[in-house]
Amino acid sequence: MTTTTSAIPLPRLVHRILGSPPVRVLLLGFILLMLMSLNTDVMTANLGRPIKAVLHIVALAIAGFAVYVGYARFVERRAVSELALPGMGRQLGVGILVGAGLYTACELVLMVLGIYRIDGLNPPSYLIPAIAMAVSSSVYEELLFRGVLYGSVERWFGSWAALVVSSLVFGLTHLLNPQGTLEGALFIAVEAGILLGAAYMLTRRLWLSIGFHMAWNYTQSAIFSSIVSGNDPRPGLIRSTVNGPDWLTGGSFGVESSVLALVLCTGTGIVMLVMAVKRGRVVAPVWKRSGR
Repeated sequence: MTTTTSAIPLPRLVHRILGSPPVRVLLLGFILLMLMSLNTDVMTANLGRPIKAVLHIVALAIAGFAVYVGYARFVERRAVSELALPGMGRQLGVGILVGAGLYTACELVLMVLGIYRIDGLNPPSYLIPAIAMAVSSSVYEELLFRGVLYGSVERWFGSWAALVVSSLVFGLTHLLNPQGTLEGALFIAVEAGILLGAAYMLTRRLWLSIGFHMAWNYTQSAIFSSIVSGNDPRPGLIRSTVNGPDWLTGGSFGVESSVLALVLCTGTGIVMLVMAVKRGRVVAPVWKRSGR
């Protein structure tokens, strides 16, 4: 009889159970939710110290990536292709440019209509605080809703079911925000759910959706000083006055609850879905895959 000093691996059955979609959602999702709550605590504790808040949030973002990658490698025993580094800079950069462009387009339409009026500018230092919020929301929400939820549902039920489930859950969680409304949550589910889910479906990576998410939230708060998804507004670079109908401004929920965002973001998402279909990136339900 021989012995070994290496660690005894977990039985294969345990790995299969822990890596199954339902357990993955519950266990990995719970860990990420706990880390996400730490992000909120850090930002609240460092309201008057934006640079310190940014540094802490970046560290927590790295921790979130480490947990996600560790779970995939050591529990699911798979390569983490959705966070592969080759091409990361290009996809993240495209996402940032498109996300900022989409939100800016919404505000430009409101300016042309005389609804959004610029009263002046704040000092450039006002651009710093929103960095922490943008990094936190984009990294953790994409890991959770696209990486964990979308990825898990897709393994059994295919891409279209994953898109619907992840979009609905993502939208409805925004009801928890201070000024959250059912209308705003449903708008988020459609426009952002489709946009971000399509980005993942098309690229099979999280970098594009992280870029979209980060740039939209940052531009909305840091540049235009607008309400972000029903959260309390904070001053950014532009001091402005907004006066117009809720169906254009989004009211107390922010531009995400406006027809402008619905049309622009949903339209962009649909274009990416069409591209994903043409490139064969749509995954069929498991019972159709096994029947081939």
